[in-house]
Amino acid sequence: MARNFRRHRSAHPIADLNVTNLIDLGFILLVIFMIATPLIQQEQTIPVNLPTVAAIPQSKANKEERFVAVSVDGRGYYVDNRTTPVTLPELRSRLRAYAAEAKPPVIRIRGDAEIRYQRVAELFSEVQRAGLTRFTIDSQIDP
Repeated sequence: MARNFRRHRSAHPIADLNVTNLIDLGFILLVIFMIATPLIQQEQTIPVNLPTVAAIPQSKANKEERFVAVSVDGRGYYVDNRTTPVTLPELRSRLRAYAAEAKPPVIRIRGDAEIRYQRVAELFSEVQRAGLTRFTIDSQIDP
């Protein structure tokens, strides 16, 4: 004769977990991050009117790149998208610090389309004088 050892309790607790609310919360967070991510990843915070060139897509910025921009009036320089301009001696010291790193970064040079080319050429020479040989020039894509 077979014996059944199960208890027959009518008031046992239900061990189910309702995950519907957690799934809704997950989807809401996903939508929030999808909307907020492009706003966070804006590269350019300094208003520089870049020159227009042919439609060759530029590479995305990575962590090994540094930005140097000439101000619109041509008097100061912006380093790493800071909102306050730096003077030429401060720029030289920062460029020397970048060159002293174990793996020197790529310098992305940005110059406003309305300033004289001489100011951008002086920036090129400062970058090369600091010993940084890898640099790119940022521009806009022709519409």
